[in-house]
Amino acid sequence: MSERILGTRGATRRFGSFTAVDSVDIDVSAGEVVGLLGANGAGKTTLIRMVLGLLAPSAGDVTLFDGPPDLQRRARLGYVPQNLGLYRDMTVAENLQFSAESYGVPEPTLPAGLATHANTLVGDLPLGSQRQVAFVVALAHAPEALILDEPTSGVDALSRARLWDTIREQADRGAGVLVTTHYMEEAQQCDRLLLMADGRLVASGDEDAIIGDTHTIAVHCADWGRAFAALNDAGIPVILSGRAIRVPDTDERDLRSALTSAGIDAELEDVRATIEERMLTLARAAGR
Repeated sequence: MSERILGTRGATRRFGSFTAVDSVDIDVSAGEVVGLLGANGAGKTTLIRMVLGLLAPSAGDVTLFDGPPDLQRRARLGYVPQNLGLYRDMTVAENLQFSAESYGVPEPTLPAGLATHANTLVGDLPLGSQRQVAFVVALAHAPEALILDEPTSGVDALSRARLWDTIREQADRGAGVLVTTHYMEEAQQCDRLLLMADGRLVASGDEDAIIGDTHTIAVHCADWGRAFAALNDAGIPVILSGRAIRVPDTDERDLRSALTSAGIDAELEDVRATIEERMLTLARAAGR
């Protein structure tokens, strides 16, 4: 078995009467990329902050390299937070120098695409370039684990693909990677997925295992706008993908009744759910 890099057992975090993370068990091993998925407010960032030792759990255990997430162990990981963790009023070169000196390692060489920006203030760079700099900083000390909180948010598709190439390269050299993302197509880049809803872990496994036999009803009709409004008004959870209407895990009779009551003629097709649709059904169940 691969070495266990980080994990939690019954990890719980409360803020007053509010439970942000509720008894969550996770594991990340060397050489694997684990995707942590969930809607905003699901508890992903709070869980990550506990793994990093930035928040103490209210209950349960958190381990990093088989011990508590203390300063010594945290020095063995690389972290890219949502806000990137860069000093925007310092140049790219100054950010790299500061990080390298903090870890006591040689200053990393900038890749060709960033080398011309060495003396540019980070705050003056486009977001995609800022994220590349954040990766260079996080990887400068060859970490054994990577924790990435929505590392590709807000960048174009090509930049996201390049950043994921970097993530896979780190896993291939043996690093364990825990990454959150709200881009469902990126879930396919992960070796294993963890789904959170309302602070709880509601599913784990690869994409096929999580979707299982969950089905969706695709609604085909001429007036998609009226159909969407009718289903939404009826309280039926509906997903609009472009102009395609999809309704996951819903009784076809209820769906047809809502459309008929609105005077809408539609063809209904039973299809396999996507990972996003499965997440929606799990979140609904968790919130009941």
